[in-house]
Amino acid sequence: MVIKTRKIPEPGETILGGTFLMNPGGKGANQAVAAARLGCKVTFIGKRGNDLFGNQTIGLLMREDIDTRYIVKDPVLPSGVALITVDDEGENSIVVAPGSNGNLLPEDIPKKIFESGKFGILLLQLEIPIETVEYCAIAATEKNMKVILNPAPARTLPETLLRNIWLATPNEIEAEALTGIIINGAADAEKAASRLIEMGIENVIITLGPEGAWLKTDGFNGLIPGVKVEAVDTTGAGDVFNGAVAVALAMGKELREAVGFANKAAAISVTRLGAQASAPYLHELLLEEP
Repeated sequence: MVIKTRKIPEPGETILGGTFLMNPGGKGANQAVAAARLGCKVTFIGKRGNDLFGNQTIGLLMREDIDTRYIVKDPVLPSGVALITVDDEGENSIVVAPGSNGNLLPEDIPKKIFESGKFGILLLQLEIPIETVEYCAIAATEKNMKVILNPAPARTLPETLLRNIWLATPNEIEAEALTGIIINGAADAEKAASRLIEMGIENVIITLGPEGAWLKTDGFNGLIPGVKVEAVDTTGAGDVFNGAVAVALAMGKELREAVGFANKAAAISVTRLGAQASAPYLHELLLEEP
């Protein structure tokens, strides 16, 4: 649920005036929609409430041609909800009530997902319990799947999870939470990326907003510039970036190419209001394939 207003209110402040809209969201669902719109066959794993929002979610994901058979219905908890304020500069402030998302447990994840052999990439985020994230990362790594973790919302992570991440994609705040290094530019991003590699992650992308993204991988360690646009709403931009990275990798592109592709997709998304609604389609990037 989004209110677009001139400024984000300070604690105790009430602001009159604004535009309200309601969009489907959630980091995992946003990433799934982004990847599907950019040309990948996507299977989504999650948990939703037995309520209006949960029922709407299934229908919307199916319309994006996303496989929803592994979305579990929680008999007690409601679907997760995010309350979002967006200011005139396109920056946002978000509070999330996890609901059923916070109750997605390892036993809800069918083992056949990892054993089927038909999946090449697992994209994870932290709006579900950390024990579930860790279980999935280990199970996927054992089956030679590439595990991408978008470590958001920011928090520290257990060592066993770090060692089973093929690619981590934190933003500046999330990288600081993981490494303790405050990021004020590319030099700090390089230090944080190196620290994350030392912690056991194989490859690292640190997103730097409109400046682009710092990539550290074998054979490349540097900034890949962003695409300059006039931002309307940055909500969901990180999710679009992650979905786009996964698509490019699934198409066989190298990480450096994948980041460039994802920068373009994220730039398009911030010129629109909403989370899932802002995700671009492949033809909008003026490419036949990433």
